[in-house]
Amino acid sequence: MGVASDERAQLCDLFDRVGPDAPTLCEGWSTRDLAVHLVVRERRPDALAGRLVKKLAERGERIESELRALPWPELVGQVRQGPPKWNPMGLSGVDEAANTAEFFVHHEDVRRAQPGWEPRPADPARDEALWRSLSRMAKVFYGRSPVGVVLRRPDGTEIAAKRGPRTIRILGEPGELLLHAFGRAQTRVTFEGSDADVLAVEDLRRHL
Repeated sequence: MGVASDERAQLCDLFDRVGPDAPTLCEGWSTRDLAVHLVVRERRPDALAGRLVKKLAERGERIESELRALPWPELVGQVRQGPPKWNPMGLSGVDEAANTAEFFVHHEDVRRAQPGWEPRPADPARDEALWRSLSRMAKVFYGRSPVGVVLRRPDGTEIAAKRGPRTIRILGEPGELLLHAFGRAQTRVTFEGSDADVLAVEDLRRHL
């Protein structure tokens, strides 16, 4: 098993515990909404197409409504099962590349919407996988920043996410930095730089 499959399994276990109506960090989404999103992403490209092609919108909405009406254990079971055989994301290497960040972030979306959350203990394999994901995506997330952005983990390793005339540094564990890049406010990161430059980065729309 890889990090993506571990995060998927842990998220589904958490879905089982909190139920379909629990809050998440995804604005306006309950856990049921999040589970539907994950199933559509991996198993229902016909519904996904409805979000992109106006003529297919009605069909897409119908599919999502049908998924939302499924019994909760059945819906969670589809998330747990993962992509069908025809989806390349079912291949372990593709799964790790495409789903490590996705499932870590959504796992934390549910965890951190619960009272009293704390960051999980460090895990070297998970942290390295998250750092690799962040390295690939950082320039996309911070590309519109008006100032330079450098992401630094505790060992001093850095990612130059954006070059600029002035630079702020965001410091934290790989998972915390990844969550910040995805625009989540509930993170444990610190900043180096002027208050105005930090605020400019914080105001960015930072999700894919």
